[in-house]
Amino acid sequence: MPSSLLLEVPALADFNRAWTELTDWLSLLDQVIKSQRVMVGDLEDINEMIIKQKATLQDLEQRRPQLEELITAAQNLKNKTSNQEARTIITDRIERIQSQWDEVQEHLQNRRQQLNEMLKDSTQWLEAKEEAEQVLGQARAKLESWKEGPYTMDAIQRKITETKQLAKDLRQWQINVDVANDLALKLLRDYSADDTRKVHMITENINASWASIHKRVSEQEAALEETHRLLQQFPLDLEKFLAWLTEAETTANVLQDATHKERLLEDSKGVRELMKQWQDLQGEIEAHTDIYHNLDENGQKILRSLEGSDDAIVLQRRLDNMNFKWSELRKKSLNIRSHLEASSDQWKRLHLSLQELLVWLQLKDDELSRQAPIGGDFPAVQKQNDVHRAFKRELKTKEPVIMSTLETVRIFLTEQPLEGLEKLYQEPRELPPEERAQNVTRLLRKQAEEVNTEWEKLNLHSADWQRKIDEALERLQELQEATDELDLKLRQAEVIKGSWQPVGDLLIDSLQDHLEKVKIAPLKENVSHVNDLARQLTTLGIQLSPYNLSTLEDLNTRWKLLQVAVEDRIRQLHEAHRDFGPASQHFLSTSVQGPWERAISPNKVPYYINHETQTTCWDHPKMTELYQSLADLNNVRFSAYRTAMKLRRLQKALCLDLLSLSAACDALDQHNLKQNDQPMDILQIINCLTTIYDRLEQEHSNLVNVPLCVDMCLNWLLNVYDTGRTGRIRVLSFKTGIISLCKAHLEDKYRYLFKQVASSTGFCDQRRLGLLLHDSIQIPRQLGEVASFGGSNIEPSVRSCFQFANNKPEIEAALFLDWMRLEPQSMVWLPVLHRVAAAETAKHQAKCNICKECPIIGFRYRSLKHFNYDICQSCFFSGRVAKGHKMHYPMVEYCTPTTSGEDVRDFAKVLKNKFRTKRYFAKHPRMGYLPVQTVLEGDNMETNLQAEYDRLKQQHDHKGLSPLPSPPEMMPTSPQSPRDAELIAEAKLLRQHKGRLEARMQILEDHNKQLESQLHRLRQLLEQPQAEAKVNGTTVSSPSTSLQRSDSSQPMLLRVVGSQTSESMGEEDLLSPPQDTSTGLEEVMEQLNNSFPSSRGRNTPGKPMREDTM
Repeated sequence: MPSSLLLEVPALADFNRAWTELTDWLSLLDQVIKSQRVMVGDLEDINEMIIKQKATLQDLEQRRPQLEELITAAQNLKNKTSNQEARTIITDRIERIQSQWDEVQEHLQNRRQQLNEMLKDSTQWLEAKEEAEQVLGQARAKLESWKEGPYTMDAIQRKITETKQLAKDLRQWQINVDVANDLALKLLRDYSADDTRKVHMITENINASWASIHKRVSEQEAALEETHRLLQQFPLDLEKFLAWLTEAETTANVLQDATHKERLLEDSKGVRELMKQWQDLQGEIEAHTDIYHNLDENGQKILRSLEGSDDAIVLQRRLDNMNFKWSELRKKSLNIRSHLEASSDQWKRLHLSLQELLVWLQLKDDELSRQAPIGGDFPAVQKQNDVHRAFKRELKTKEPVIMSTLETVRIFLTEQPLEGLEKLYQEPRELPPEERAQNVTRLLRKQAEEVNTEWEKLNLHSADWQRKIDEALERLQELQEATDELDLKLRQAEVIKGSWQPVGDLLIDSLQDHLEKVKIAPLKENVSHVNDLARQLTTLGIQLSPYNLSTLEDLNTRWKLLQVAVEDRIRQLHEAHRDFGPASQHFLSTSVQGPWERAISPNKVPYYINHETQTTCWDHPKMTELYQSLADLNNVRFSAYRTAMKLRRLQKALCLDLLSLSAACDALDQHNLKQNDQPMDILQIINCLTTIYDRLEQEHSNLVNVPLCVDMCLNWLLNVYDTGRTGRIRVLSFKTGIISLCKAHLEDKYRYLFKQVASSTGFCDQRRLGLLLHDSIQIPRQLGEVASFGGSNIEPSVRSCFQFANNKPEIEAALFLDWMRLEPQSMVWLPVLHRVAAAETAKHQAKCNICKECPIIGFRYRSLKHFNYDICQSCFFSGRVAKGHKMHYPMVEYCTPTTSGEDVRDFAKVLKNKFRTKRYFAKHPRMGYLPVQTVLEGDNMETNLQAEYDRLKQQHDHKGLSPLPSPPEMMPTSPQSPRDAELIAEAKLLRQHKGRLEARMQILEDHNKQLESQLHRLRQLLEQPQAEAKVNGTTVSSPSTSLQRSDSSQPMLLRVVGSQTSESMGEEDLLSPPQDTSTGLEEVMEQLNNSFPSSRGRNTPGKPMREDTM
């Protein structure tokens, strides 16, 4: 806005400032609305955001009067100014802020509506997700229940039926998964601006699990169908194979008979024909080898499943018959071959056969070597196992051939004489016959040994390779199961990680719960187990496949990332817990507003920084304002009422007037505050106060501001019990402060406080009572009013209580209550506080004769000297009187409306007092609350101690002894005689008296300082202008005359209606000369009897004590 306009229209500056503040607040609010994101699918998060939005909308509505005031101010400015430019600017700004207001409000309402819809959609999705996960669990349970059962038609048929039923169920359950997917897609589509990671990851996991289940069911169904087909075909295949065996056996028998005919070997054409027939037979045998093995394998499975039944016996017989016939057929085939090969060139054929076998064995050994190394994953090793099984079947098939050949060579070498070998073996050069025979024998024997050796070595190699394959399969299967389990757990952990809310969005109270939930120890065990399995495979010489290596690397990487995320999460939560948790006092930072800032000293004691003045102080700004407001009560002349009214105002500011005794006790018990001598640190105090005020906030949400109340109450407790700001107060002090100002019956407070210092037997000694009274007197002491209640020395009060109990070593609760009902001087402020609280709402149908207030609110003071003479509490406390009424005239105090009986009783008293003279009232004054020297609390201690000292000194001088040194200079010595012992005892007594005198002198000095301050305040009141000093036509002449009048102007005061009779002592009381208060016991008792004609309880007859609670 142009500065010229501001000069021309000064009011525009205030309008501009208000407009800027409101605009900035709306802009900030709009930014906050747009930046707030929630976790879609998290009902708790969504509900919390809805509550925040509701609170924000309420804040906006609370600011609406500010907008309306701004619009009104703008209209007034437009009406007052004739500057067209200013009117245009004002109109433009009002239109802009109205538009901005409407836009922000629309954003809030739209966001709130969106959150409600998101809550509804998320609820539906979560319900659908639960149903989908339920059907997934049912499907998994059925899959896991499938075990390898009997290999029979019935069992396989039953499994097929179960599988088909499961497949049918899956088709029905697909609807649940589809519904969950559709709702998830709707969430992902409609709320993409918010955090949808949780929905996305959970949906992916559900779909992956569902697809895996579908795949397993399909594979299981296909495998069962194939097994069923094989079982159906098995009897037919077995019958067909047995029929072929019978035909082949017949053919073999014919060939065997033909090969054993005489002179057959001389017919080369016949031999070739028989060889061809044998080859055809051998071809059929080899063609049926796989069929035989399959029938044998399936038959063994069926046999195991039928174990113990009659069918098993029948099947066993048929399988044994098949195996026997198969074995016999192969033997016959080999026998036929051996006979056909028995010709003139037999040793050469044997030599060639052995050479072929050696070549075959070498090839198979090479083939077996090429199967190495072991594969790096389960499918590869499973494939190697299948290959090796086929390899072993081939060895088993070749075994009879090798054995037969070796047997033929053995027989040949045994049956052929050396002469025959000489003819069979022709060397290129001439050798002796014997040498040629030896060469043939050596050659065949060597080859046979090589074949046998290579065969055994090949079998050992095969067995060793099978062992390695079996071990690798077991380890790899274990590794695969471990990696699958780890992958599943990592996925679950990643889903949880994805659902983590930003630490800044978490509630402070939930930080500890979130810390406890961030645990990944079981995952660490899984990761270690997987890595150990991988290392074991490496030590076995198994090189993992690239797939397994990448899987391991992926799992370890994900684990490390999860570890980093968890560690970072824990660090953030710890930092947040440290900075914002219950131990941080962070929530109390809102108890002050700018330019103030709440800070914490090293010992956790709070202090407050004013950035505007660049100063610091121990007191809360609101506490400072409260103390300043208490100065308004300094014009109350009577100290007991002045103290009680200050405490009442303090009690209300701390909201302790809302706290019941039972609620306070529950909070103290909840925090286990039972050891009263134990110190409490700041955090313990804050935690207990927070519990108290949280409960009060639930009952009085519109009255209690928890951070402010906790901080203010903490400030007050430290001011009372820890002025040095050490950061610790005793548990008893804490209880005394809280209970004294809580809302409860007066005697209930007395009982509770006595119980805190009483022993387990219910009795209390002087030391414990002194502790209680010491903590209690600190409350008025903090307000600067301790002098009126006997000072800080509580010894006279303790002696008074035990004198009241006939000097018993310990007192019980009943005696303590009786003594407290007498309202001892050190504790009189507490019952007066209760009466002040009771009188606050009292309304008396009477008119004040001084200020003419009608009706009188609060205390009502009725004169017992004049008829129809009433004074309100304001006039009474300020010492104002009407003409003709003296301050020393008797009056009665009411804190509740009077009854007709009380009116009649007071009338009688007034009538009686009418006949009494001024001399009677001067002779029987009604003193206020006296100093320590009272009937209840014994004689003046200083006077007694001084008299005792003078008596001992005279007795010592009379005995003619040398003057005694001062007590501190005396040293204890061993008594040498009775006289020395007497002197030492006297010296010890003098030391004790001197210590007590010095302590009392210190108290009197403190009292003197307080009296001087009160005197100064009184002089200020008396020095006010003459016009303000008039009271009902009477002018206070001077401070001196006022002081002179004060000694004789004490009101004669009676309290009724639940109050015990007592009077307050103001500044004038404290300034009265000592001789006026040193009245003899008889005179004091006479005054008490005249003032309180009723029983010692001093309650008005027929009037119950109704005002004990605040």
